[in-house]
Amino acid sequence: MNTSLLQGELVRLTAGDPDKDAEKMAHWWRDTEFSRLLDSDPARPFTLAEIKDELKLDKPKENAFDFMIRALAGDRLLGFVGLWVDWKNGNAWVGIGIGEREYWGRGYGTEAMKLALRYAFSELNLHRVTLGVFEYNTRAQRSYEKAGFKVEGRIRGELHRDGRRWDGVYMGILREEWAEM
Repeated sequence: MNTSLLQGELVRLTAGDPDKDAEKMAHWWRDTEFSRLLDSDPARPFTLAEIKDELKLDKPKENAFDFMIRALAGDRLLGFVGLWVDWKNGNAWVGIGIGEREYWGRGYGTEAMKLALRYAFSELNLHRVTLGVFEYNTRAQRSYEKAGFKVEGRIRGELHRDGRRWDGVYMGILREEWAEM
């Protein structure tokens, strides 16, 4: 039995703690580059109370699996990853964010995504996982490809940012593709 389902060589996935994690997450959202890589909404800071409300789990969610990403070295909070499951069809959407800039482009996000996929396919028994990424976020696209995702389509001109239109890029991975890796 694999006892390290949620742990890799660089990171581990943990439950969130609203009281401990909210301040760090609010700091990330004050970084407009972070928010513009992650979300199509206009960049804006979130208050500590808004972040705490988002992190609170009054009751378990049947279709949402949210994790915090922590570095094994020092247990530092780096980001988050979540799966939103469509049980009827065995599919999920995944979203990820690494808030700590010094960990960008160093493999932490790729490993966290691989752990989320392992959870999705081996624990939740899903058939496919899908994500969306903005055309200008080429670093994330390379990371997703390393985790096994393939480009499946584009929505041309989906996002208006900085005076121009950017495509939305949609990527997916099937269970059998993941199993072959």
